[in-house]
Amino acid sequence: MRRGLATVMTVFRKELRDALRDRRTLVTVVVASVFMGPLVLLAISGLVASLETRAEQREVYVSGLAHAPTLRNFLERQTYTVKEAPVDFEARLRTSKFSDPVVVVPDDFEAALLRGESPVVEIVSDSANQRSESSSGRIERLLAGFGRERAVLSLALHGVSPRLLEPIEVDVRDLASTQTRATRVTGILPFFVMMAVLYGALNAALDTTAGERERGSLEPLLMNPAERWALVVGKWGAVACISMLIAVLSCFSFLPGQWVLRSDTLAAMFQYGPREAVLFVAVLLPLAAALSAVLMAVAIRCKSFKEAQASSSIVVLAASLLPLMSVFDLGGESPWHLWVPALAQNALMARVLKGEGLGPVEVLIPLGVCAALTAIGVWYVARQLHHAAVR
Repeated sequence: MRRGLATVMTVFRKELRDALRDRRTLVTVVVASVFMGPLVLLAISGLVASLETRAEQREVYVSGLAHAPTLRNFLERQTYTVKEAPVDFEARLRTSKFSDPVVVVPDDFEAALLRGESPVVEIVSDSANQRSESSSGRIERLLAGFGRERAVLSLALHGVSPRLLEPIEVDVRDLASTQTRATRVTGILPFFVMMAVLYGALNAALDTTAGERERGSLEPLLMNPAERWALVVGKWGAVACISMLIAVLSCFSFLPGQWVLRSDTLAAMFQYGPREAVLFVAVLLPLAAALSAVLMAVAIRCKSFKEAQASSSIVVLAASLLPLMSVFDLGGESPWHLWVPALAQNALMARVLKGEGLGPVEVLIPLGVCAALTAIGVWYVARQLHHAAVR
């Protein structure tokens, strides 16, 4: 056992040194972990800041503005700037060259109001044009306010109490905390972190198995009088160490990344400190170990690095799609999610972002699943190396 542990440490140091000498691994470590946090937060804050800027502009584009002086007066009293819509606004909305919904007023708008009729006012937008679609709700609420004002004035002229229009008062109370509301924007962060961990382990895992077989250095290694499990554990330890290093750097990169937030609203809502970073790391370390073993198990059967890349694409695809199941499952988080790797880590990190605690059961189930995957992967690689040495 002592000789086996010595072999593990020797192989571990050798593989780790070789991995850090590889430029692809170094680029992955630096770009995917150190710069990922600031870049992702910068992109999200840029989106939020642009939406806030559009809301502060308070502009409304109207087609047929000359036919609705009453509507224009109401909009201006709401501190909105009313502008005439372009003639070809429909074509420009389809091609995303115009980013605001347009209110289309009929020619007989004022005459219909005087007759007591309800003129049809259209809000034209394009659901494929996300910027115009995001403002449609605001314009719809604005026009609903105009309708309520007209109804109240009509009732007052006839001596009827406007309270008849609202027999009850509705008060909306949101149970979500500030951190929970922030996850509607920042909920994508766990996905980026997991992808960084996955791709960090990918190059090292393929190079230490299929890469060595392609270079012809695997057979001389198997000629050494060392236990196969010691060789595999040493290789796996180096790959897992690289992946865990990326996990640590990625999680802590969001701390200085908050300095680049351009949106004051997002900066106030996004509460990510050292506690959240430590919890992220604790959740990701078992996944990094499991992914390293699984990728090595997939690549050990391949004869070249390119073949291993093609084979490992299945693992990459599965790890990328599994977290999306929580998006399509409108019923919320289910107990079985904790038994699925990647999906469980995504759910736990989402809880951390919401400010919720992690119970022992929520932590132990994913830990046990990742430990089982790690053991199976390491055993399979050792078995393949043993058969290769026998042949």
